[in-house]
Amino acid sequence: MIENIIPILRVENLSASLDYYNKVLGFATNWSGDDFAGLSRDGWRLYLCEGDQGQSSVWLWIGVEDVDQMYRECRANGAVIKSEMTNNEWAREFQIEDPDGHVLRIGGEPK
Repeated sequence: MIENIIPILRVENLSASLDYYNKVLGFATNWSGDDFAGLSRDGWRLYLCEGDQGQSSVWLWIGVEDVDQMYRECRANGAVIKSEMTNNEWAREFQIEDPDGHVLRIGGEPK
């Protein structure tokens, strides 16, 4: 039985990435070492690793209950909006880019 699946994103500067994910995206840092950290938001987890694992420019899908509220929150907090809100057959979504070029596709139910 699978217990969980947690993405690991490679970052160039752990401190700067933690600042972005905490202040701009609303994640909480659960623990942090010299080059690795665990974050969470709404019961979901994410790991950041400074320069050792993975590659830059990973794309993640994040499904949310209220995509309009999440969009307003990200915009108000200074997120880099890569793609404005669009309504597709599969989801209403927008895209943001983190300091390391990772793209977070954030979406919910289409209208």
